[in-house]
Amino acid sequence: MSALNDSYQPASELLASLDADWARHVAAIGPCLHQPHPARDPYESLVRAIAYQQLHAKAGDAIIGRLRGLFPEETFPRPEQILASSFDSLRGCGFSASKIATIQGIAQATLDGVVPDYATALAMDDEALIEQLVSLKGVGRWTVEMLLIYSLERMDILPADDFGVREGYRRLKGLQVQPTRRQMIEIGLAWRPYRTVAAWYLWRVPGK
Repeated sequence: MSALNDSYQPASELLASLDADWARHVAAIGPCLHQPHPARDPYESLVRAIAYQQLHAKAGDAIIGRLRGLFPEETFPRPEQILASSFDSLRGCGFSASKIATIQGIAQATLDGVVPDYATALAMDDEALIEQLVSLKGVGRWTVEMLLIYSLERMDILPADDFGVREGYRRLKGLQVQPTRRQMIEIGLAWRPYRTVAAWYLWRVPGK
């Protein structure tokens, strides 16, 4: 087992100790292989999260691939480049009109200092960062939670609005309906301080 996986072992052990359903699921999936992207700054993470909203991963991958293709000299387009891009060129990447408005708003907010740089975001409390960024049009709590999980490597984030998390829990427990957001938050209290890892496992519950 790698050092990366070792860091998640206490979380996996906690979840497996909760009940027979969790123990069976953790054993079936194996070690947590969560892979954050800590080199990404909040601006890039937010734009990527918007691209993937309400889409399957492959569709999101394709949109980001086309966006990066507009600026082959960059590893990822800078805020100034997003703002200078025409509507048609961004539409051609696969962004909807509302998503174009959102990523342009994120780009402008980055230049205005509303979207913090990586070091500033890293020092901020989870809820403080969420509150600051959901003020942007089109940026919801889920989007910021993805930033916290994948860019800032926070270990205790539960995206309670996430369909995959709620559906995963429904399947894990054999429930007729998904828990509500409020119920999910209450249930997730038992998974602290490793709610990010719990979400990772719930995303991987097989269909029934």
